[in-house]
Amino acid sequence: MRALLILLAFWGAGAAAQQAADAVAPEQGAFERSAPTAPVEAEDWMIVTAHPLASRAGARVLREGGSAADAMVAAQLVLGLVEPQSSGLGGGAFLVWYDARSGALTTLDGRETAPQGVSPTLFQQGGAPMGFFEAVVGGRSVGVPGTPMLLAEAHARWGRLDWADLFTEAQDHAANGFEVSPRMAASIAANADTLDRFPATRDYFLPGGRALTAGERLSNPDYAETLALFATEGPAPFYTGEIARKITRAVQSAPGNPGTLGLLDMILYSVKERPAVCAPYRGHGVCGMGPPSSGALAVGQTLGALAAYDLAALGPDAPDARRLIGDASRLAFADRGRYVADPDFVPVPTEGMLDPAYLAERGKLLDEGRALETVAPGRPEFDHALLWADGLSPERASTSHISIVDGYGNALSMTTTIENAFGSRLMAAGFLLNNELTDFSFASHEDGLPIANAPAPGKRPRSSMAPTIVMKDGAPRLVLGSPGGSRIIPYVANAIVGHLDWSMDVQEVASMPHAVNRFGTYDLEAGTRAEALAGPLRDLGYEVELRDLNSGLHIIAIGETLTGGADPRREGLAIGD
Repeated sequence: MRALLILLAFWGAGAAAQQAADAVAPEQGAFERSAPTAPVEAEDWMIVTAHPLASRAGARVLREGGSAADAMVAAQLVLGLVEPQSSGLGGGAFLVWYDARSGALTTLDGRETAPQGVSPTLFQQGGAPMGFFEAVVGGRSVGVPGTPMLLAEAHARWGRLDWADLFTEAQDHAANGFEVSPRMAASIAANADTLDRFPATRDYFLPGGRALTAGERLSNPDYAETLALFATEGPAPFYTGEIARKITRAVQSAPGNPGTLGLLDMILYSVKERPAVCAPYRGHGVCGMGPPSSGALAVGQTLGALAAYDLAALGPDAPDARRLIGDASRLAFADRGRYVADPDFVPVPTEGMLDPAYLAERGKLLDEGRALETVAPGRPEFDHALLWADGLSPERASTSHISIVDGYGNALSMTTTIENAFGSRLMAAGFLLNNELTDFSFASHEDGLPIANAPAPGKRPRSSMAPTIVMKDGAPRLVLGSPGGSRIIPYVANAIVGHLDWSMDVQEVASMPHAVNRFGTYDLEAGTRAEALAGPLRDLGYEVELRDLNSGLHIIAIGETLTGGADPRREGLAIGD
């Protein structure tokens, strides 16, 4: 609420960020910070995460000469403990890496996979799609976690410090306790009815039948035990050993809604390296995660359709700027809903969707001067038939994001998730299990046509996560990403417009009130200056809804110095040195 009041006053409210000296500040009072209006500045390295303890863990690693990959591991291990509703070892992640030595960009796909026992009708009953929470809560929605293997893979490729040295803070907080944050406490209270359904989850988050409150100290001995095993044996116990058995037992025995996830599914899992997907914008290359994520494609398509328009002259307050951005986003979402899925199962027209000529034609649709009455998928050039129907894939706003630049010049952008808040609500070995399979389409066909993002054994569900590195002259200039379900795509696209078109610094970008459009209704962030756009946008033909929009943008700009910004809507912290 305090952040929203700050946003009422001006567009550029500062994020909850502190300088590197604060990296060793005591935990007490970690969330009692005023929000500065300027970004954090640094010379050598910077990290921005969603929680002070995670940022401080990563900062310690960077200060000791670790790489961005090392710092990410330390931060993620802490996030899974102190922000368990958003990400953790029971989930998955997408990672974009810039390697300073080679100048190369690559991505790692740590997305969850569907068990061998699923069918295209996984989330249907009597031929009709299930309700979202009917599908989510329990074992049916759980895919094979990818995060443990992704952490190990990133460290094996790019790490500099010893693996076990990255566990120090997470192990200490798990064994000796940490302060429950206001955000975690609020999320527990809001989800108490579903957290109460499973004994292990209830005992941890609702001890004695009472939801944990902000400021309480909480330890997690089971997580500490898992970390000890992870630190000494690497990811093997998660996929072939003791932890794998705990995960599959929890999924298969979930009362009322069990899943089929088994040990064979765990053994078959692998992290995949995939080429980065890049799109041009204002002389930069906007690069990110390709399919099975729709993030880089949809962000690139949004920006590509806007390329012919002078957004800088219009500015962020102009209703016509918001019309252009909103309808460009709608065009991207139309293509996304029809064509994007796991490329190991479905051919995806990636090159055609980002072809400048195709996007220029799509962009001409924005010339009408009013809201587009209808938006349909285009026909990008492709050497396969495009005979797909639009999917039914609900995505809820949770997730977390980590941005890091290390002292060697490497850059890392990673979006990490268990999908919905608290995932499937099942716990195993001290961490929550994902509900990632509900990112598949609940319908398998429409009007006789198959849906690209329908479930299948071993398939990875489509995602909206958009970890992004913006390049200029062969070097990274901006490292960013956000949580927020399918709104991640417009959050990231708007942030890039804010920085490149409107010359906002990274803190102004992170704090900018949200105005996003995916499917026709314009969502404006309640209690902020964005509300002033409601009347003009309605006059342009849009339905408008005022609502809370809970992003978590974490951004680093790379220039003569490093500047970092953290989203004031969450508890994030930028630290640099």
